[in-house]
Amino acid sequence: VQLVESGGGLVQPGGSLRLSCAASGFIFSRSDMKWYRQAPGKEREWVAYISSGGGNTKYQDSVKGRFTISRDNAKNTVYLQMSSLKLEDTAVYYCNTFYGGRNYWGQGTQVTVSS
Repeated sequence: VQLVESGGGLVQPGGSLRLSCAASGFIFSRSDMKWYRQAPGKEREWVAYISSGGGNTKYQDSVKGRFTISRDNAKNTVYLQMSSLKLEDTAVYYCNTFYGGRNYWGQGTQVTVSS
C-alpha cells in the first residue's frame, strides 16, 4: 500500500489549495479514505472522510463549508479542496486508509497559511 500526497504550499489567508493523494497497492475503489492534519506541537487530527464510492462525506466542524473531499476511482486519487484558508489550517496534511486490518499513511504535504 502506498499513499503519496501532493499539492501543499504557502498560501495567504483566504486563499485556496487542492491537495491530492495518489494511492496504489490496494483496491482503492473499495476503500474509504480520510484526510488528517497535524499542526506544530499538536496531535494529528481527522479532517475529512469519503466513502469508497464517494457518496458519503463527513467533515470536522472547523472545516465544514470550506473544505471539500472528493475522489476519482479511475485515477486512484483522493482530493481535498481547501478554500477560505485560515492561519489555523497550517499543518502537515496526510491521507489515510484502513486496509487489511491496519492503518496506512502517506508522507504528508505541508500547508502553510501566512500573510
